[in-house]
Amino acid sequence: MKPEFQNPVDQNKLLDTRRHFFGQAAKGIGVAALASLLGNESQADQATESKSVAAPSGLMKQYHHPPKAKRVIYMFQSGAPSQQDLFDHKPKLQEHFNEDLRDHVDMNQRVTGMTAGQKTYPLAGTKYKFTKHGESGTEISELLPHISGIADDICLVRSMHTTAINHDPAITFFQTGHQLPGRPSIGSWLSYGLGRVNDNLPTFVAMASRGTGRPSCQPLYDRLWGSGFLPTKHAGVKLMGVGDPVLYLNNPSGFNATARRRMLDDLAKLNRKKLEEFGDPEINTRIQQYELAYRMQTSIPELTDFSDEPKHVLEMYGPDVMNRGTYAYNCLLARRMAERDVRFIQLFHMGWDQHYTLPKQLSGQCRDADQPSAALVKDLKQRGMLDDTLIVWGGEFGRTSYCQGKLTPENYGRDHHPRCFSLWLAGAGIKPGITYGRTDDYCYNITENPVNVHDLHTTMLHLLGIDHLRLTHKFQGRHYRLTDVHGELVDGILS
Repeated sequence: MKPEFQNPVDQNKLLDTRRHFFGQAAKGIGVAALASLLGNESQADQATESKSVAAPSGLMKQYHHPPKAKRVIYMFQSGAPSQQDLFDHKPKLQEHFNEDLRDHVDMNQRVTGMTAGQKTYPLAGTKYKFTKHGESGTEISELLPHISGIADDICLVRSMHTTAINHDPAITFFQTGHQLPGRPSIGSWLSYGLGRVNDNLPTFVAMASRGTGRPSCQPLYDRLWGSGFLPTKHAGVKLMGVGDPVLYLNNPSGFNATARRRMLDDLAKLNRKKLEEFGDPEINTRIQQYELAYRMQTSIPELTDFSDEPKHVLEMYGPDVMNRGTYAYNCLLARRMAERDVRFIQLFHMGWDQHYTLPKQLSGQCRDADQPSAALVKDLKQRGMLDDTLIVWGGEFGRTSYCQGKLTPENYGRDHHPRCFSLWLAGAGIKPGITYGRTDDYCYNITENPVNVHDLHTTMLHLLGIDHLRLTHKFQGRHYRLTDVHGELVDGILS
């Protein structure tokens, strides 16, 4: 049969996506949908002129219930901090030092390939002292003196658990609610549901830093702050630790702002012509991204200029605060973003994967993270912003109470343990100065108030005014949500 179109361009049109069909063939539907899309964007622009946004400007046009939090700062400690050495003191481990874990608990949790072949699983207690702090009496390790100082401001959850036992699926699970890549990250869900607040900065920003504990630790991938199957405008923007804060943001040499504006205007006309022709929402996304990049040429340098920060504030974040790419620098930058109403701020701090020489590595890692983490909470509190900012601090799973490799009185390491670990939260809607959940004497099983990853996500969304069951996106014939088919609200940690 002779093809209808001989021209190669026309043949390509014939092979185009369903978006082309709806945008070109079903003109009535396509035009109406496009008008609705562009109208929503216009309304979003108007809504963000004020810092106090009365209603969401994304998919949701009103909150499902009154929100407690306007924004989230998620301090993700990549590599998995050892709860036995930081937040969950277990004297029995030291009392039964070097005894086999199997003599004390039913060891039915799967183990990684790194320790599956060990003949024994010797118990290793911590080298570090634990002390009760604040009026709450929260017991925290001497490795975290600054976080200990905010014990009455945080909610320590000792009963987190997850299903993933290796780093990549475990980190992916915490960011997207699923162990396999391809789902939207939590920041992307918020951008999709709630929309943007500040026209001159991204809705969702990610930053990564390398710790001194284990600098060559597990890598991080851009998909961890990606939009998955949501429109790409909801993906996180990564701020770089070296070079330009945002790649390709500056004008090339000899290319001034006037020329850039003229070029973007001409490019926008071409893109709008294609948008009218094809009805592909991704073209509209591209137009918006170019415009945001243009505005960020002014907003990003102002954001990253710390010259207006008082000396006492810089000192509060610690000696590394002026070194770009460090965790301390990123924590202060997170506070500045929060002031400018960036909705979701994700900090990744790598280096918490202590398999063999924990005492040597963990102390340096804690020096990186302790003071800046506490400073961020205190800084927000003194500015009156902690009341509407949700803080989350924690890693992807816990560590084993048995030693990986050779155990000595001075040295030990810990393998991965997803069955129980610790995490803390602070700020908007979180009950301060409490410890939630409990593990057994050997930090192997949870004995009270278990909290899984979907429960955490459910609670985070709840504090932002979102019912996790109602924020969905249809993809490949199914309505997806961040919490998949799971998730229970953790009422016990809410104020």
